[in-house]
Amino acid sequence: MEHVMILLAAYLLDLLVGDPRWLPHPVVYMGKCIAWLEKKIRRQKFREDQLKRIGIVFPLVLVGGSFLLVWLFLKGLAFIHPWLAWAAEAWLISTTIAARGLGEAGMEIYRHLKKEKVENARKALAMVVGRDTEVLNEREISRGAVETVAENIVDAIVSPLLYAALGGAPLAMAYRAANTLDSMVGYKNERYANLGWASARFDDAVNYIPARLAAIVLVIVSWMMRLDWRKCFAVIRRDARLHPSPNSGFTEAGVAGAWVFNSGA
Repeated sequence: MEHVMILLAAYLLDLLVGDPRWLPHPVVYMGKCIAWLEKKIRRQKFREDQLKRIGIVFPLVLVGGSFLLVWLFLKGLAFIHPWLAWAAEAWLISTTIAARGLGEAGMEIYRHLKKEKVENARKALAMVVGRDTEVLNEREISRGAVETVAENIVDAIVSPLLYAALGGAPLAMAYRAANTLDSMVGYKNERYANLGWASARFDDAVNYIPARLAAIVLVIVSWMMRLDWRKCFAVIRRDARLHPSPNSGFTEAGVAGAWVFNSGA
């Protein structure tokens, strides 16, 4: 029961507070640590075949280190007072969730498009995607926003909650480290093809089950919201595995089936 209460408190904390900029955020420090480690490795002028082996270091050090640091931190607080550890764990888990931030990002783009402020919509979309948004028209901006929100249902909500339920804040933070690694070095380009391959594969692995759970949740939510849950299920079955990512297609296909086709877009 205590674990459930911590999870509920963490989720509510994210919905009510989100990620205020004046509070230190663990992901920021993860990003700095990843950048520092990459810089140290690049200075050594390793060959590409050596970089591929060294790539395994990233998930081992960052993911394992994040788990261990949070576990030790909470154990230390528990020695001082159990309630202190309880509050810290709820806050730490809340930092791995981004339900409020994801919703706000999507709605900001929607509000700009509704007011026909296309340039503002482009800028808002650029804040949440890695592509160039300068020449996108309204339809392309809308599609980009829907795809991004759908894809991040797994990364921002389902996965962190699942790992928090299984292993508390230490495991949730380890997941966030894996996800941050993938977003920084998990690219299939010349620079990261070898150094980032292990991080990309690890992120695919840890999101494998959550992505499929998210697809089930989307079908249920579609039914509850009186959207086309049958189409949601059918499009997931038909299109999810056609996506280049082994995981992103499940939520993107589900949202397309439940809402896009339902709205006639």
